[in-house]
Amino acid sequence: MFDKIANSQVPISDLIARRWSGRAFDADKRISRAQLVALLEAARWAPSCYGDEPWRYIIWDKYIDANGWTKAYECLAEGNQVWAKNAPILMLALAGSTFARNGKPNRWGQYDTGAASENLCLQATAMGLMVHQMGGFDADKVRASFEVPEQYGCMAMIAIGYQLSREAIPAELKERELAERRRRALQDTFFEGRWGEPVKIHA
Repeated sequence: MFDKIANSQVPISDLIARRWSGRAFDADKRISRAQLVALLEAARWAPSCYGDEPWRYIIWDKYIDANGWTKAYECLAEGNQVWAKNAPILMLALAGSTFARNGKPNRWGQYDTGAASENLCLQATAMGLMVHQMGGFDADKVRASFEVPEQYGCMAMIAIGYQLSREAIPAELKERELAERRRRALQDTFFEGRWGEPVKIHA
């Protein structure tokens, strides 16, 4: 496994700096049940509005339920299928649209589900695993195939597995896998005091 460390403007946690969404999964390495449960526990302890825990996840393990995994895989966009075929675990992140406590609309459900998924991603990084979240999938197809209740929004498909060694990355993935990680400058995204006023990096 090789690291793609974030080129941050100031030092940040190594765990965050090493998290990235690779595509070159090792098809020969499976995820143990203990590893999977650790990822789920990390997601479970994310913060949520009123402690409602609006997130739900459907999990497909290729080694345990090959038919279910294949049905989930077939819901992915063609471009994602090219590389996701090697991930031993596929998951669907879902966000509840109403509060369990009173049935009222929960406009923070998607926000909270994103937090749970990021917890999962960071836990995976700590365990030497790789996670790639995808918006490219047929939400209607996955909803019908797996009987997803209407009140849950299909947020992202998630591929989980081990990263291939640098030497084993197939030619069609090398450019993207080895490219430098980039983000906008802090001042382009974070404002201070009012909209559009770049945050001050130095006091």
